[in-house]
Amino acid sequence: MSLPKPYYDDGNGIVIYHADCRSILPHLPKVDLVLTDPPYGLGERLHGGMKGEWSGGFAESPSWDKETVSMDCIQQILSISRQAIIWGGNYYNLDPMRGWLAWDKMQEHSSGHFEMAWTNLNIPTRTFRLSRVEAYSQMDKSHPTQKPLGLMKWCIKFATEASIILDPFMGSGTTLRAAKDLGRKCIGIELEEKYCAIAVERLRQEVLSL
Repeated sequence: MSLPKPYYDDGNGIVIYHADCRSILPHLPKVDLVLTDPPYGLGERLHGGMKGEWSGGFAESPSWDKETVSMDCIQQILSISRQAIIWGGNYYNLDPMRGWLAWDKMQEHSSGHFEMAWTNLNIPTRTFRLSRVEAYSQMDKSHPTQKPLGLMKWCIKFATEASIILDPFMGSGTTLRAAKDLGRKCIGIELEEKYCAIAVERLRQEVLSL
């Protein structure tokens, strides 16, 4: 099977594929950085409400987070990239590395005080501090596990020579928006078309501060 026509291509290196990433990955060229936030396999623990992992208008647990993706898929993703940053990497059987990243949400909350990203970057551990309230008050949260734009820009800046980025679990397109704002090329892959459409609208905006 050949690479399908992109769902979106801005003509300047930002491309979206509406597909299962496993059908796209074999046809992609090597990239410089994978920056992604795959399913954590939390299932009902993602249900909205004070005791859930997230809230804010999402009434049902998403079906795509009932289990983690296979390690074969993760290894396939890693094989086409020189560098990788995987949010929720603590849910996967990845090699021990020194360069873990963390998002400190600066508040006690039932969903945890911080999130972690596994990386293969040769850097010390680093922490991004942004309160949950500040993060979500300044963005239109259209995906239940949407990361702040500032967080993803911060991640990209650790890969100083990465000109082509891949997010195979794109969601609402935060990685692509961050890459565009920083002048990098980016490929996004997303299984649910509604999130592809949301990502396109975000990419069409000229300036986003967070």
